[in-house]
Amino acid sequence: MPTVLQRRSFSAAMLAACLPGCALQPAAADDARLRAAIAGAHRSAANRARDGARHPYEMLRFFGLAPTQQVVELAPGGGWFTEILAPYLRDTGRIFAAHESATDANDYRRRSRQGFDAKLAREPAVYSQVQVGLMPRTPRFADIAPPGGADLVLTFRNVHNWIEAGHFDATLQAAFAVLKPGGVLGVEEHRAPPGMPTDWIAKNGYVTEALMVERAEAAGFRLDARSEVNANPLDTKDHPNGVWSLPPTLRGGDVDRARFMAIGESDRFTHRYRKP
Repeated sequence: MPTVLQRRSFSAAMLAACLPGCALQPAAADDARLRAAIAGAHRSAANRARDGARHPYEMLRFFGLAPTQQVVELAPGGGWFTEILAPYLRDTGRIFAAHESATDANDYRRRSRQGFDAKLAREPAVYSQVQVGLMPRTPRFADIAPPGGADLVLTFRNVHNWIEAGHFDATLQAAFAVLKPGGVLGVEEHRAPPGMPTDWIAKNGYVTEALMVERAEAAGFRLDARSEVNANPLDTKDHPNGVWSLPPTLRGGDVDRARFMAIGESDRFTHRYRKP
């Protein structure tokens, strides 16, 4: 566990983005806190290099993130957004990470969870307050229960995996159940051309906005707002290896690498849903 001095030092560093002598109002202090978390030295260089493509500040503001909230991150993978959420929420809020099992029979999922656990263990001054549980495969979480309900449930570029794995609806229902009334589900996902069937979605990793809205509303949510912060009109979505042809994966190796690098990361929709 970090010492009191470590926690105070980290919190002081979080506010260092404020100009010397400025009188921080609550909104300004919150803004400085979020920007400091994004700029934090604890984040990996590779992750920080992608900020221009992933727009963490704009997206988290769009979702309504606030420092006193209880936040559930669904399928955090390697912890790209956890690097930002954990220090931002550390002192005044709570973060729950719903991940895969460390003993999952699937090698990729098991290694993903083990890598995430190792990341958190390396920097307890940042991550010791992250409560890690399991991804829901049914309409309820097994071990994540924010007291009074979560304010936010967030997921970033994971919906296509849930469709392929067959638990998309159950996961949305679990998100609805864990949120308090008025709570928000924030979704970022690779955007498919309208009308694409589910077999194409599973193969290529892009999801239609219509399908996302339809299934979220079936789970009880209402669409609150859309953002184009992650739009990329250069993405033609007809790549030989689907969305994984593009950076950062570049599954095709050197084949057409320059063309895919020029396109950049995928075209993505960003939706905010609310539990009535």
